[in-house]
Amino acid sequence: MVTVTAAEIKAAVEAQRDWVSRLFDRLRADGLDEPGVSRDPYGAGEQRAHASVAAVARGLGLEIEGDAAANLYMTLPGTDRSRPKTIVGSHLDSVPHGGNFDGAAGVVAGLAAIAALRQCGIALASDLTVMGIRAEESIWFQVSYIGSRGALGTLPDGALDVRRIDTGRTLADHIAECGGDPAALAARQRHLDPAKIESYLELHIEQAPSLVEAGRPVGICTGIPGNFRYPNARIEGANDHVGLPRRFRRDAAMAGAEFAIALDTLWAEYDERGIPMACTIGRFYTDPAQHGLTIVPGSFHFSLDVRAYDEAVLAELDRKVDAIVAGIEQRRGVRFHLGAKARAAVGPADPVIKSGLQACADSLGIATLDLGSPASHDGAAFAERGVPIGMIFVKNRNGSHNPHEAMEIDDFLEGTAVLTAWLSRTMGG
Repeated sequence: MVTVTAAEIKAAVEAQRDWVSRLFDRLRADGLDEPGVSRDPYGAGEQRAHASVAAVARGLGLEIEGDAAANLYMTLPGTDRSRPKTIVGSHLDSVPHGGNFDGAAGVVAGLAAIAALRQCGIALASDLTVMGIRAEESIWFQVSYIGSRGALGTLPDGALDVRRIDTGRTLADHIAECGGDPAALAARQRHLDPAKIESYLELHIEQAPSLVEAGRPVGICTGIPGNFRYPNARIEGANDHVGLPRRFRRDAAMAGAEFAIALDTLWAEYDERGIPMACTIGRFYTDPAQHGLTIVPGSFHFSLDVRAYDEAVLAELDRKVDAIVAGIEQRRGVRFHLGAKARAAVGPADPVIKSGLQACADSLGIATLDLGSPASHDGAAFAERGVPIGMIFVKNRNGSHNPHEAMEIDDFLEGTAVLTAWLSRTMGG
């Protein structure tokens, strides 16, 4: 067994700087859509990104494989291939006009860690797979974790029939076009057996400036929030003349405004109690086919995402949202049509992995911060199936889901060094 020092691991990771920077530039070009990038899932942008990453993996001599969801697997074989594998993964798609690092940093980190392990002469006892995951950004198809759930055989019913927001074509059509097998997904055939996965690790840029505020390059994740969502909700009232007295009105827009204020008040109450959660109304508008300056709105549309780090808290919030809706309906004479509800489970970070990542950071002299993820990540889909998960966050100015993500390569390499050290400690054979 090869023993390496923390300094040797840091040096080996640092030695990957040039090609890592070039790969990030390549990925930006793959999805360039000013401002920012649009690596559309199961579309041209994501396809180019998968091809770019696969080319680097072939150069590293890794085994390349796909599955029915068109996920990409790049594997460094271990000395005992019968043992459960470790997966380092993230997604390569982006939101429309998003940043270059959200998701992609995790895939690049996995490849850089493999290159550093090889440079250190470390042979792994079991397989290490870097997974390029499809379609994590739910904005496009309104479904969470499409690639990871597809790999695990847990896509929700009806998911293959949903339509992409820009093309109007079904998820099944897009998957087939990218070389996947929608029929296998519909039959819930899984490529990944959770019993054969030792752990799932992901490196990701931070999505709130906590590390920037603290002046630390790396965060260790404490958990991924679960959520419930209403992608296409509507309030039904009645179109009327602007002079109609208030007592006669069934104003859908005012009902929407009351709903938004009630949610913000609810969030403030949880903040005061020290219970982390978040609620977001992403779409919020009257019907453009009917609205006008002199018309009381009879229809109002919105979307809702509510998330928390505890399943009991999430269930409580679900009940409270229902109560808010019922009260507004009674007071304003309107009707809420919430539509299909989507759900994603809470993904708690495995305490053993978390403490191991912290120990590695300490040995490398890298300052860290414990962080609950404000966002959803594919790791939650693995955690739901019983796979132990861990996440590393990298300092990033300007948040994510915007073209101005500002991750520095120095910070990325610090996070990758923590990942590499953990892989060496836990998998070194």
